[in-house]
Amino acid sequence: MTAGNLLCGFFALWYIVKVTPPVGTDIPFDAGTITPALWLILGAFLFDALDGRIARLIGKESPFGLQFDSLADIISFGAAPAFLMQRVILHEFQEIGLIVASVYLLCGALRLARYNCLAMLPNSESKKEFLGFPIPASAALVASLTIFIIWLEGKEMTNTMWRWVLLSVLVFLSIMMVSEVKYPAFKTLDFRTRRPFTKFVVFVIGVTCLVVLWEYIVPVVLPIIFTSYLIYGFIRPKLSRKLRKEIEESEYEDD
Repeated sequence: MTAGNLLCGFFALWYIVKVTPPVGTDIPFDAGTITPALWLILGAFLFDALDGRIARLIGKESPFGLQFDSLADIISFGAAPAFLMQRVILHEFQEIGLIVASVYLLCGALRLARYNCLAMLPNSESKKEFLGFPIPASAALVASLTIFIIWLEGKEMTNTMWRWVLLSVLVFLSIMMVSEVKYPAFKTLDFRTRRPFTKFVVFVIGVTCLVVLWEYIVPVVLPIIFTSYLIYGFIRPKLSRKLRKEIEESEYEDD
């Protein structure tokens, strides 16, 4: 799974270089052509979400896996989105765009280094919560928001307002990755339930809606999900302990 994460990041970088015109040229560029690279970043996010869960399920967690995962993350969720934003979206800001993309990559690397240090401490809480916004979620938010903008505005992305939006989002995410805001890891959350029929019905309805309304749901719902997670870190301390437990933990965790 970690290898899948790493390869998705590599192919995203390769695809960006392949489809974008050389820097400094006036060759017309269709922003819609980068969509496969955006989906590769989201694919890396899916691999990253699954690899830790599978490792815990089969009892194969190890320091090697932790380090390998972080090396893959810095490519897929640090270098790939930063390079994509600078090459396609932020190049019009010239040096400012390059600086913002570089700061995003640097903050992502610092975020991963801090996580690794905390994860190796005795009685670490890293399995329950993250310190700072996770870099995989940050990259997924950037990718899904860009997909939404392309879907909304068209492949040309002529409205410069969206470039300012993405520039601001990248700056804010850079700050959040190295912040002290805590986010639930959801690593102990599983799909078991004491109400299997209810969950089955919800699952069927969700899959049906996804298949039927794929073209509309994915570009809209994904950025909403990742934005909600970003905002949740700010409102989480204000929630009651009981409500937080219901949202973040498995029904079977205390069994």
